[in-house]
Amino acid sequence: MCGRSLLLLCVFLSACSSEPKLQKIEGFAQGTTYHISYWTTGQVDTKAIEATVGAIFENIDKTLSNYRPDSRIEQFNASTSTTSQEVGPEIVSLVRVSRNVYELSHGCFDLTIKPLFDLWGFKADKLNIPDQATIDEQLTQVGMNKIEVVDDTHLLKTLPNVRVDVSAVAQGFSVGQISDALEQQGIKNYMVEIGGELKTNGHKPDGQAWRIAVEKPLPAERSIHKIITMPKDVPMSVMTSGTYRHYFDANGQHYSHILDARTGRPVTHNLVGVTVLHENPTIADAWSTTLLCLGQQDGMKLANSEKINAIFIRQQDSELLETQSESLRLTNNLSIQ
Repeated sequence: MCGRSLLLLCVFLSACSSEPKLQKIEGFAQGTTYHISYWTTGQVDTKAIEATVGAIFENIDKTLSNYRPDSRIEQFNASTSTTSQEVGPEIVSLVRVSRNVYELSHGCFDLTIKPLFDLWGFKADKLNIPDQATIDEQLTQVGMNKIEVVDDTHLLKTLPNVRVDVSAVAQGFSVGQISDALEQQGIKNYMVEIGGELKTNGHKPDGQAWRIAVEKPLPAERSIHKIITMPKDVPMSVMTSGTYRHYFDANGQHYSHILDARTGRPVTHNLVGVTVLHENPTIADAWSTTLLCLGQQDGMKLANSEKINAIFIRQQDSELLETQSESLRLTNNLSIQ
């Protein structure tokens, strides 16, 4: 579950022959690409914005990266102390958001699943199929109920060896951080995308809405499944999780990187993609992974009860079957084609 589906979301941008001009910032961060488009009628320092974006990525890497032993999250993971530890406001906020989803999903979504993710070989990108006894042993180290929020900057472990991996929400958090930085500069019309996860606000310079293309959740294709016309009057995030980008096939069996923290095993259902639309990109990120973990029936039930805007895509043989949550079907500020 800790891996992210690097789902490509194509953004359609119309050319504009008159001012204001659409500005773009592009680059590579967090193991993927990012694209930022914005415009404003006011004066902005493009170089300063580029520097701000770079600083945000650097701070997030130093704080949340599980690949840096000096990051705050890895220092917390390495410690076996069961007393209060300072981790900073970013990690605490992500734990708070994730704990709510963890509880609502009855443990299917869990930031402490890192030992199981490593056990199955997804960190090393080499499949390892563990026996049940080994899975059971690792499950004793898993559970967000083994972490307590002390205050806005401190966490406490109730189990010395529990480890946290925030990759399931890190890109959504990053999108939110950059979006907030743009708004602090007075920029109200933007699209921020990192590895296919994105947020928009306002509209394009010609007055047209941002239009987002969602890719078909098939490993051998890069074609459009849906086009979402984003609202102009409210911010909106689009986050997608899928089983078709990071997986192993062995002995006729498909092993997805989406792990169910309750069983310690990859999911086996036929739900291959979930797209969530929500104003808050971190919340949308958490829910897209959670609903995919739960599967069609349980995921749809939870999405409906929590009024989550979600698109579910199942694969039946070679056919893709789509359903939408009640909240999404009833919304009137989104157009999905």
